[in-house]
Amino acid sequence: MNKEKLNSIIFGTDTPIGRKFDITLLIIILVSVAFVMLESIPSLDSSYGSFFHVAEIAFTIFFTLEYLVRIYISPKPLKYIWSFWGIIDLLSILPTYVGIFYNGYRFLRAIRILRLLRAFKVLNLNQFTGEGAKLGDAIMASKNKIIVFFSFILTVVCVLGTIMYVVEGTDHGFTSIPESIYWAIVTVTTVGYGDIAPETVLGKFIASFSMIIGYAIIAIPTGIVSSELHKEKGKIQCSQCRSKVLISDNFCYNCGEKNIVS
Repeated sequence: MNKEKLNSIIFGTDTPIGRKFDITLLIIILVSVAFVMLESIPSLDSSYGSFFHVAEIAFTIFFTLEYLVRIYISPKPLKYIWSFWGIIDLLSILPTYVGIFYNGYRFLRAIRILRLLRAFKVLNLNQFTGEGAKLGDAIMASKNKIIVFFSFILTVVCVLGTIMYVVEGTDHGFTSIPESIYWAIVTVTTVGYGDIAPETVLGKFIASFSMIIGYAIIAIPTGIVSSELHKEKGKIQCSQCRSKVLISDNFCYNCGEKNIVS
């Protein structure tokens, strides 16, 4: 079978045979991930460990051959290797080989579930892809605000952690400033593991203050992204240069085109 035929099967989603291959691949990925999860259950691993091991070898051989074939038939192999999908495909087989030398990493094989993202393309779920693109645009548009926000949060938790280290001290579990900063992060995000807790009156007051400001802090990133999403909904594309502009704009800010269509 020549490269063109293989390319239409493996990379193509428009042809019947290519669609069947992709759906079959998605099913195999689901089964392989399910086996990894079942293997992590001690009782099943002790009873069916050999079966899981043989199955994983078979899955790894299949995914490895598929990855190598994708490189072979790709018009630009390096471009595929360093592309998003190329990296995901590599990550789907890498944990198995790493697990040969470091057994504890073998369960990272479950990350091959990331390959299921292809389902949006294979099953023609374009409306979800479009919504995802809008969310991505909104996040990128608000990245400067988010960076400033997280810088502020980093400053706050560093200050709170340092204060708590001085107030509580090592006798109450705040053994170092990094440990105290960890407490501050857990408290401000309202997670509250409870592994470290203040015991002095002043320490409890600071903890209460941290919890209160935590509720306000959580709402800020949501508001930033929501605002940008609202702006994205009010944009259309210029018919000339395809740049996105607000509906209320009469001219494209990029090329000056007046007749703007969505």
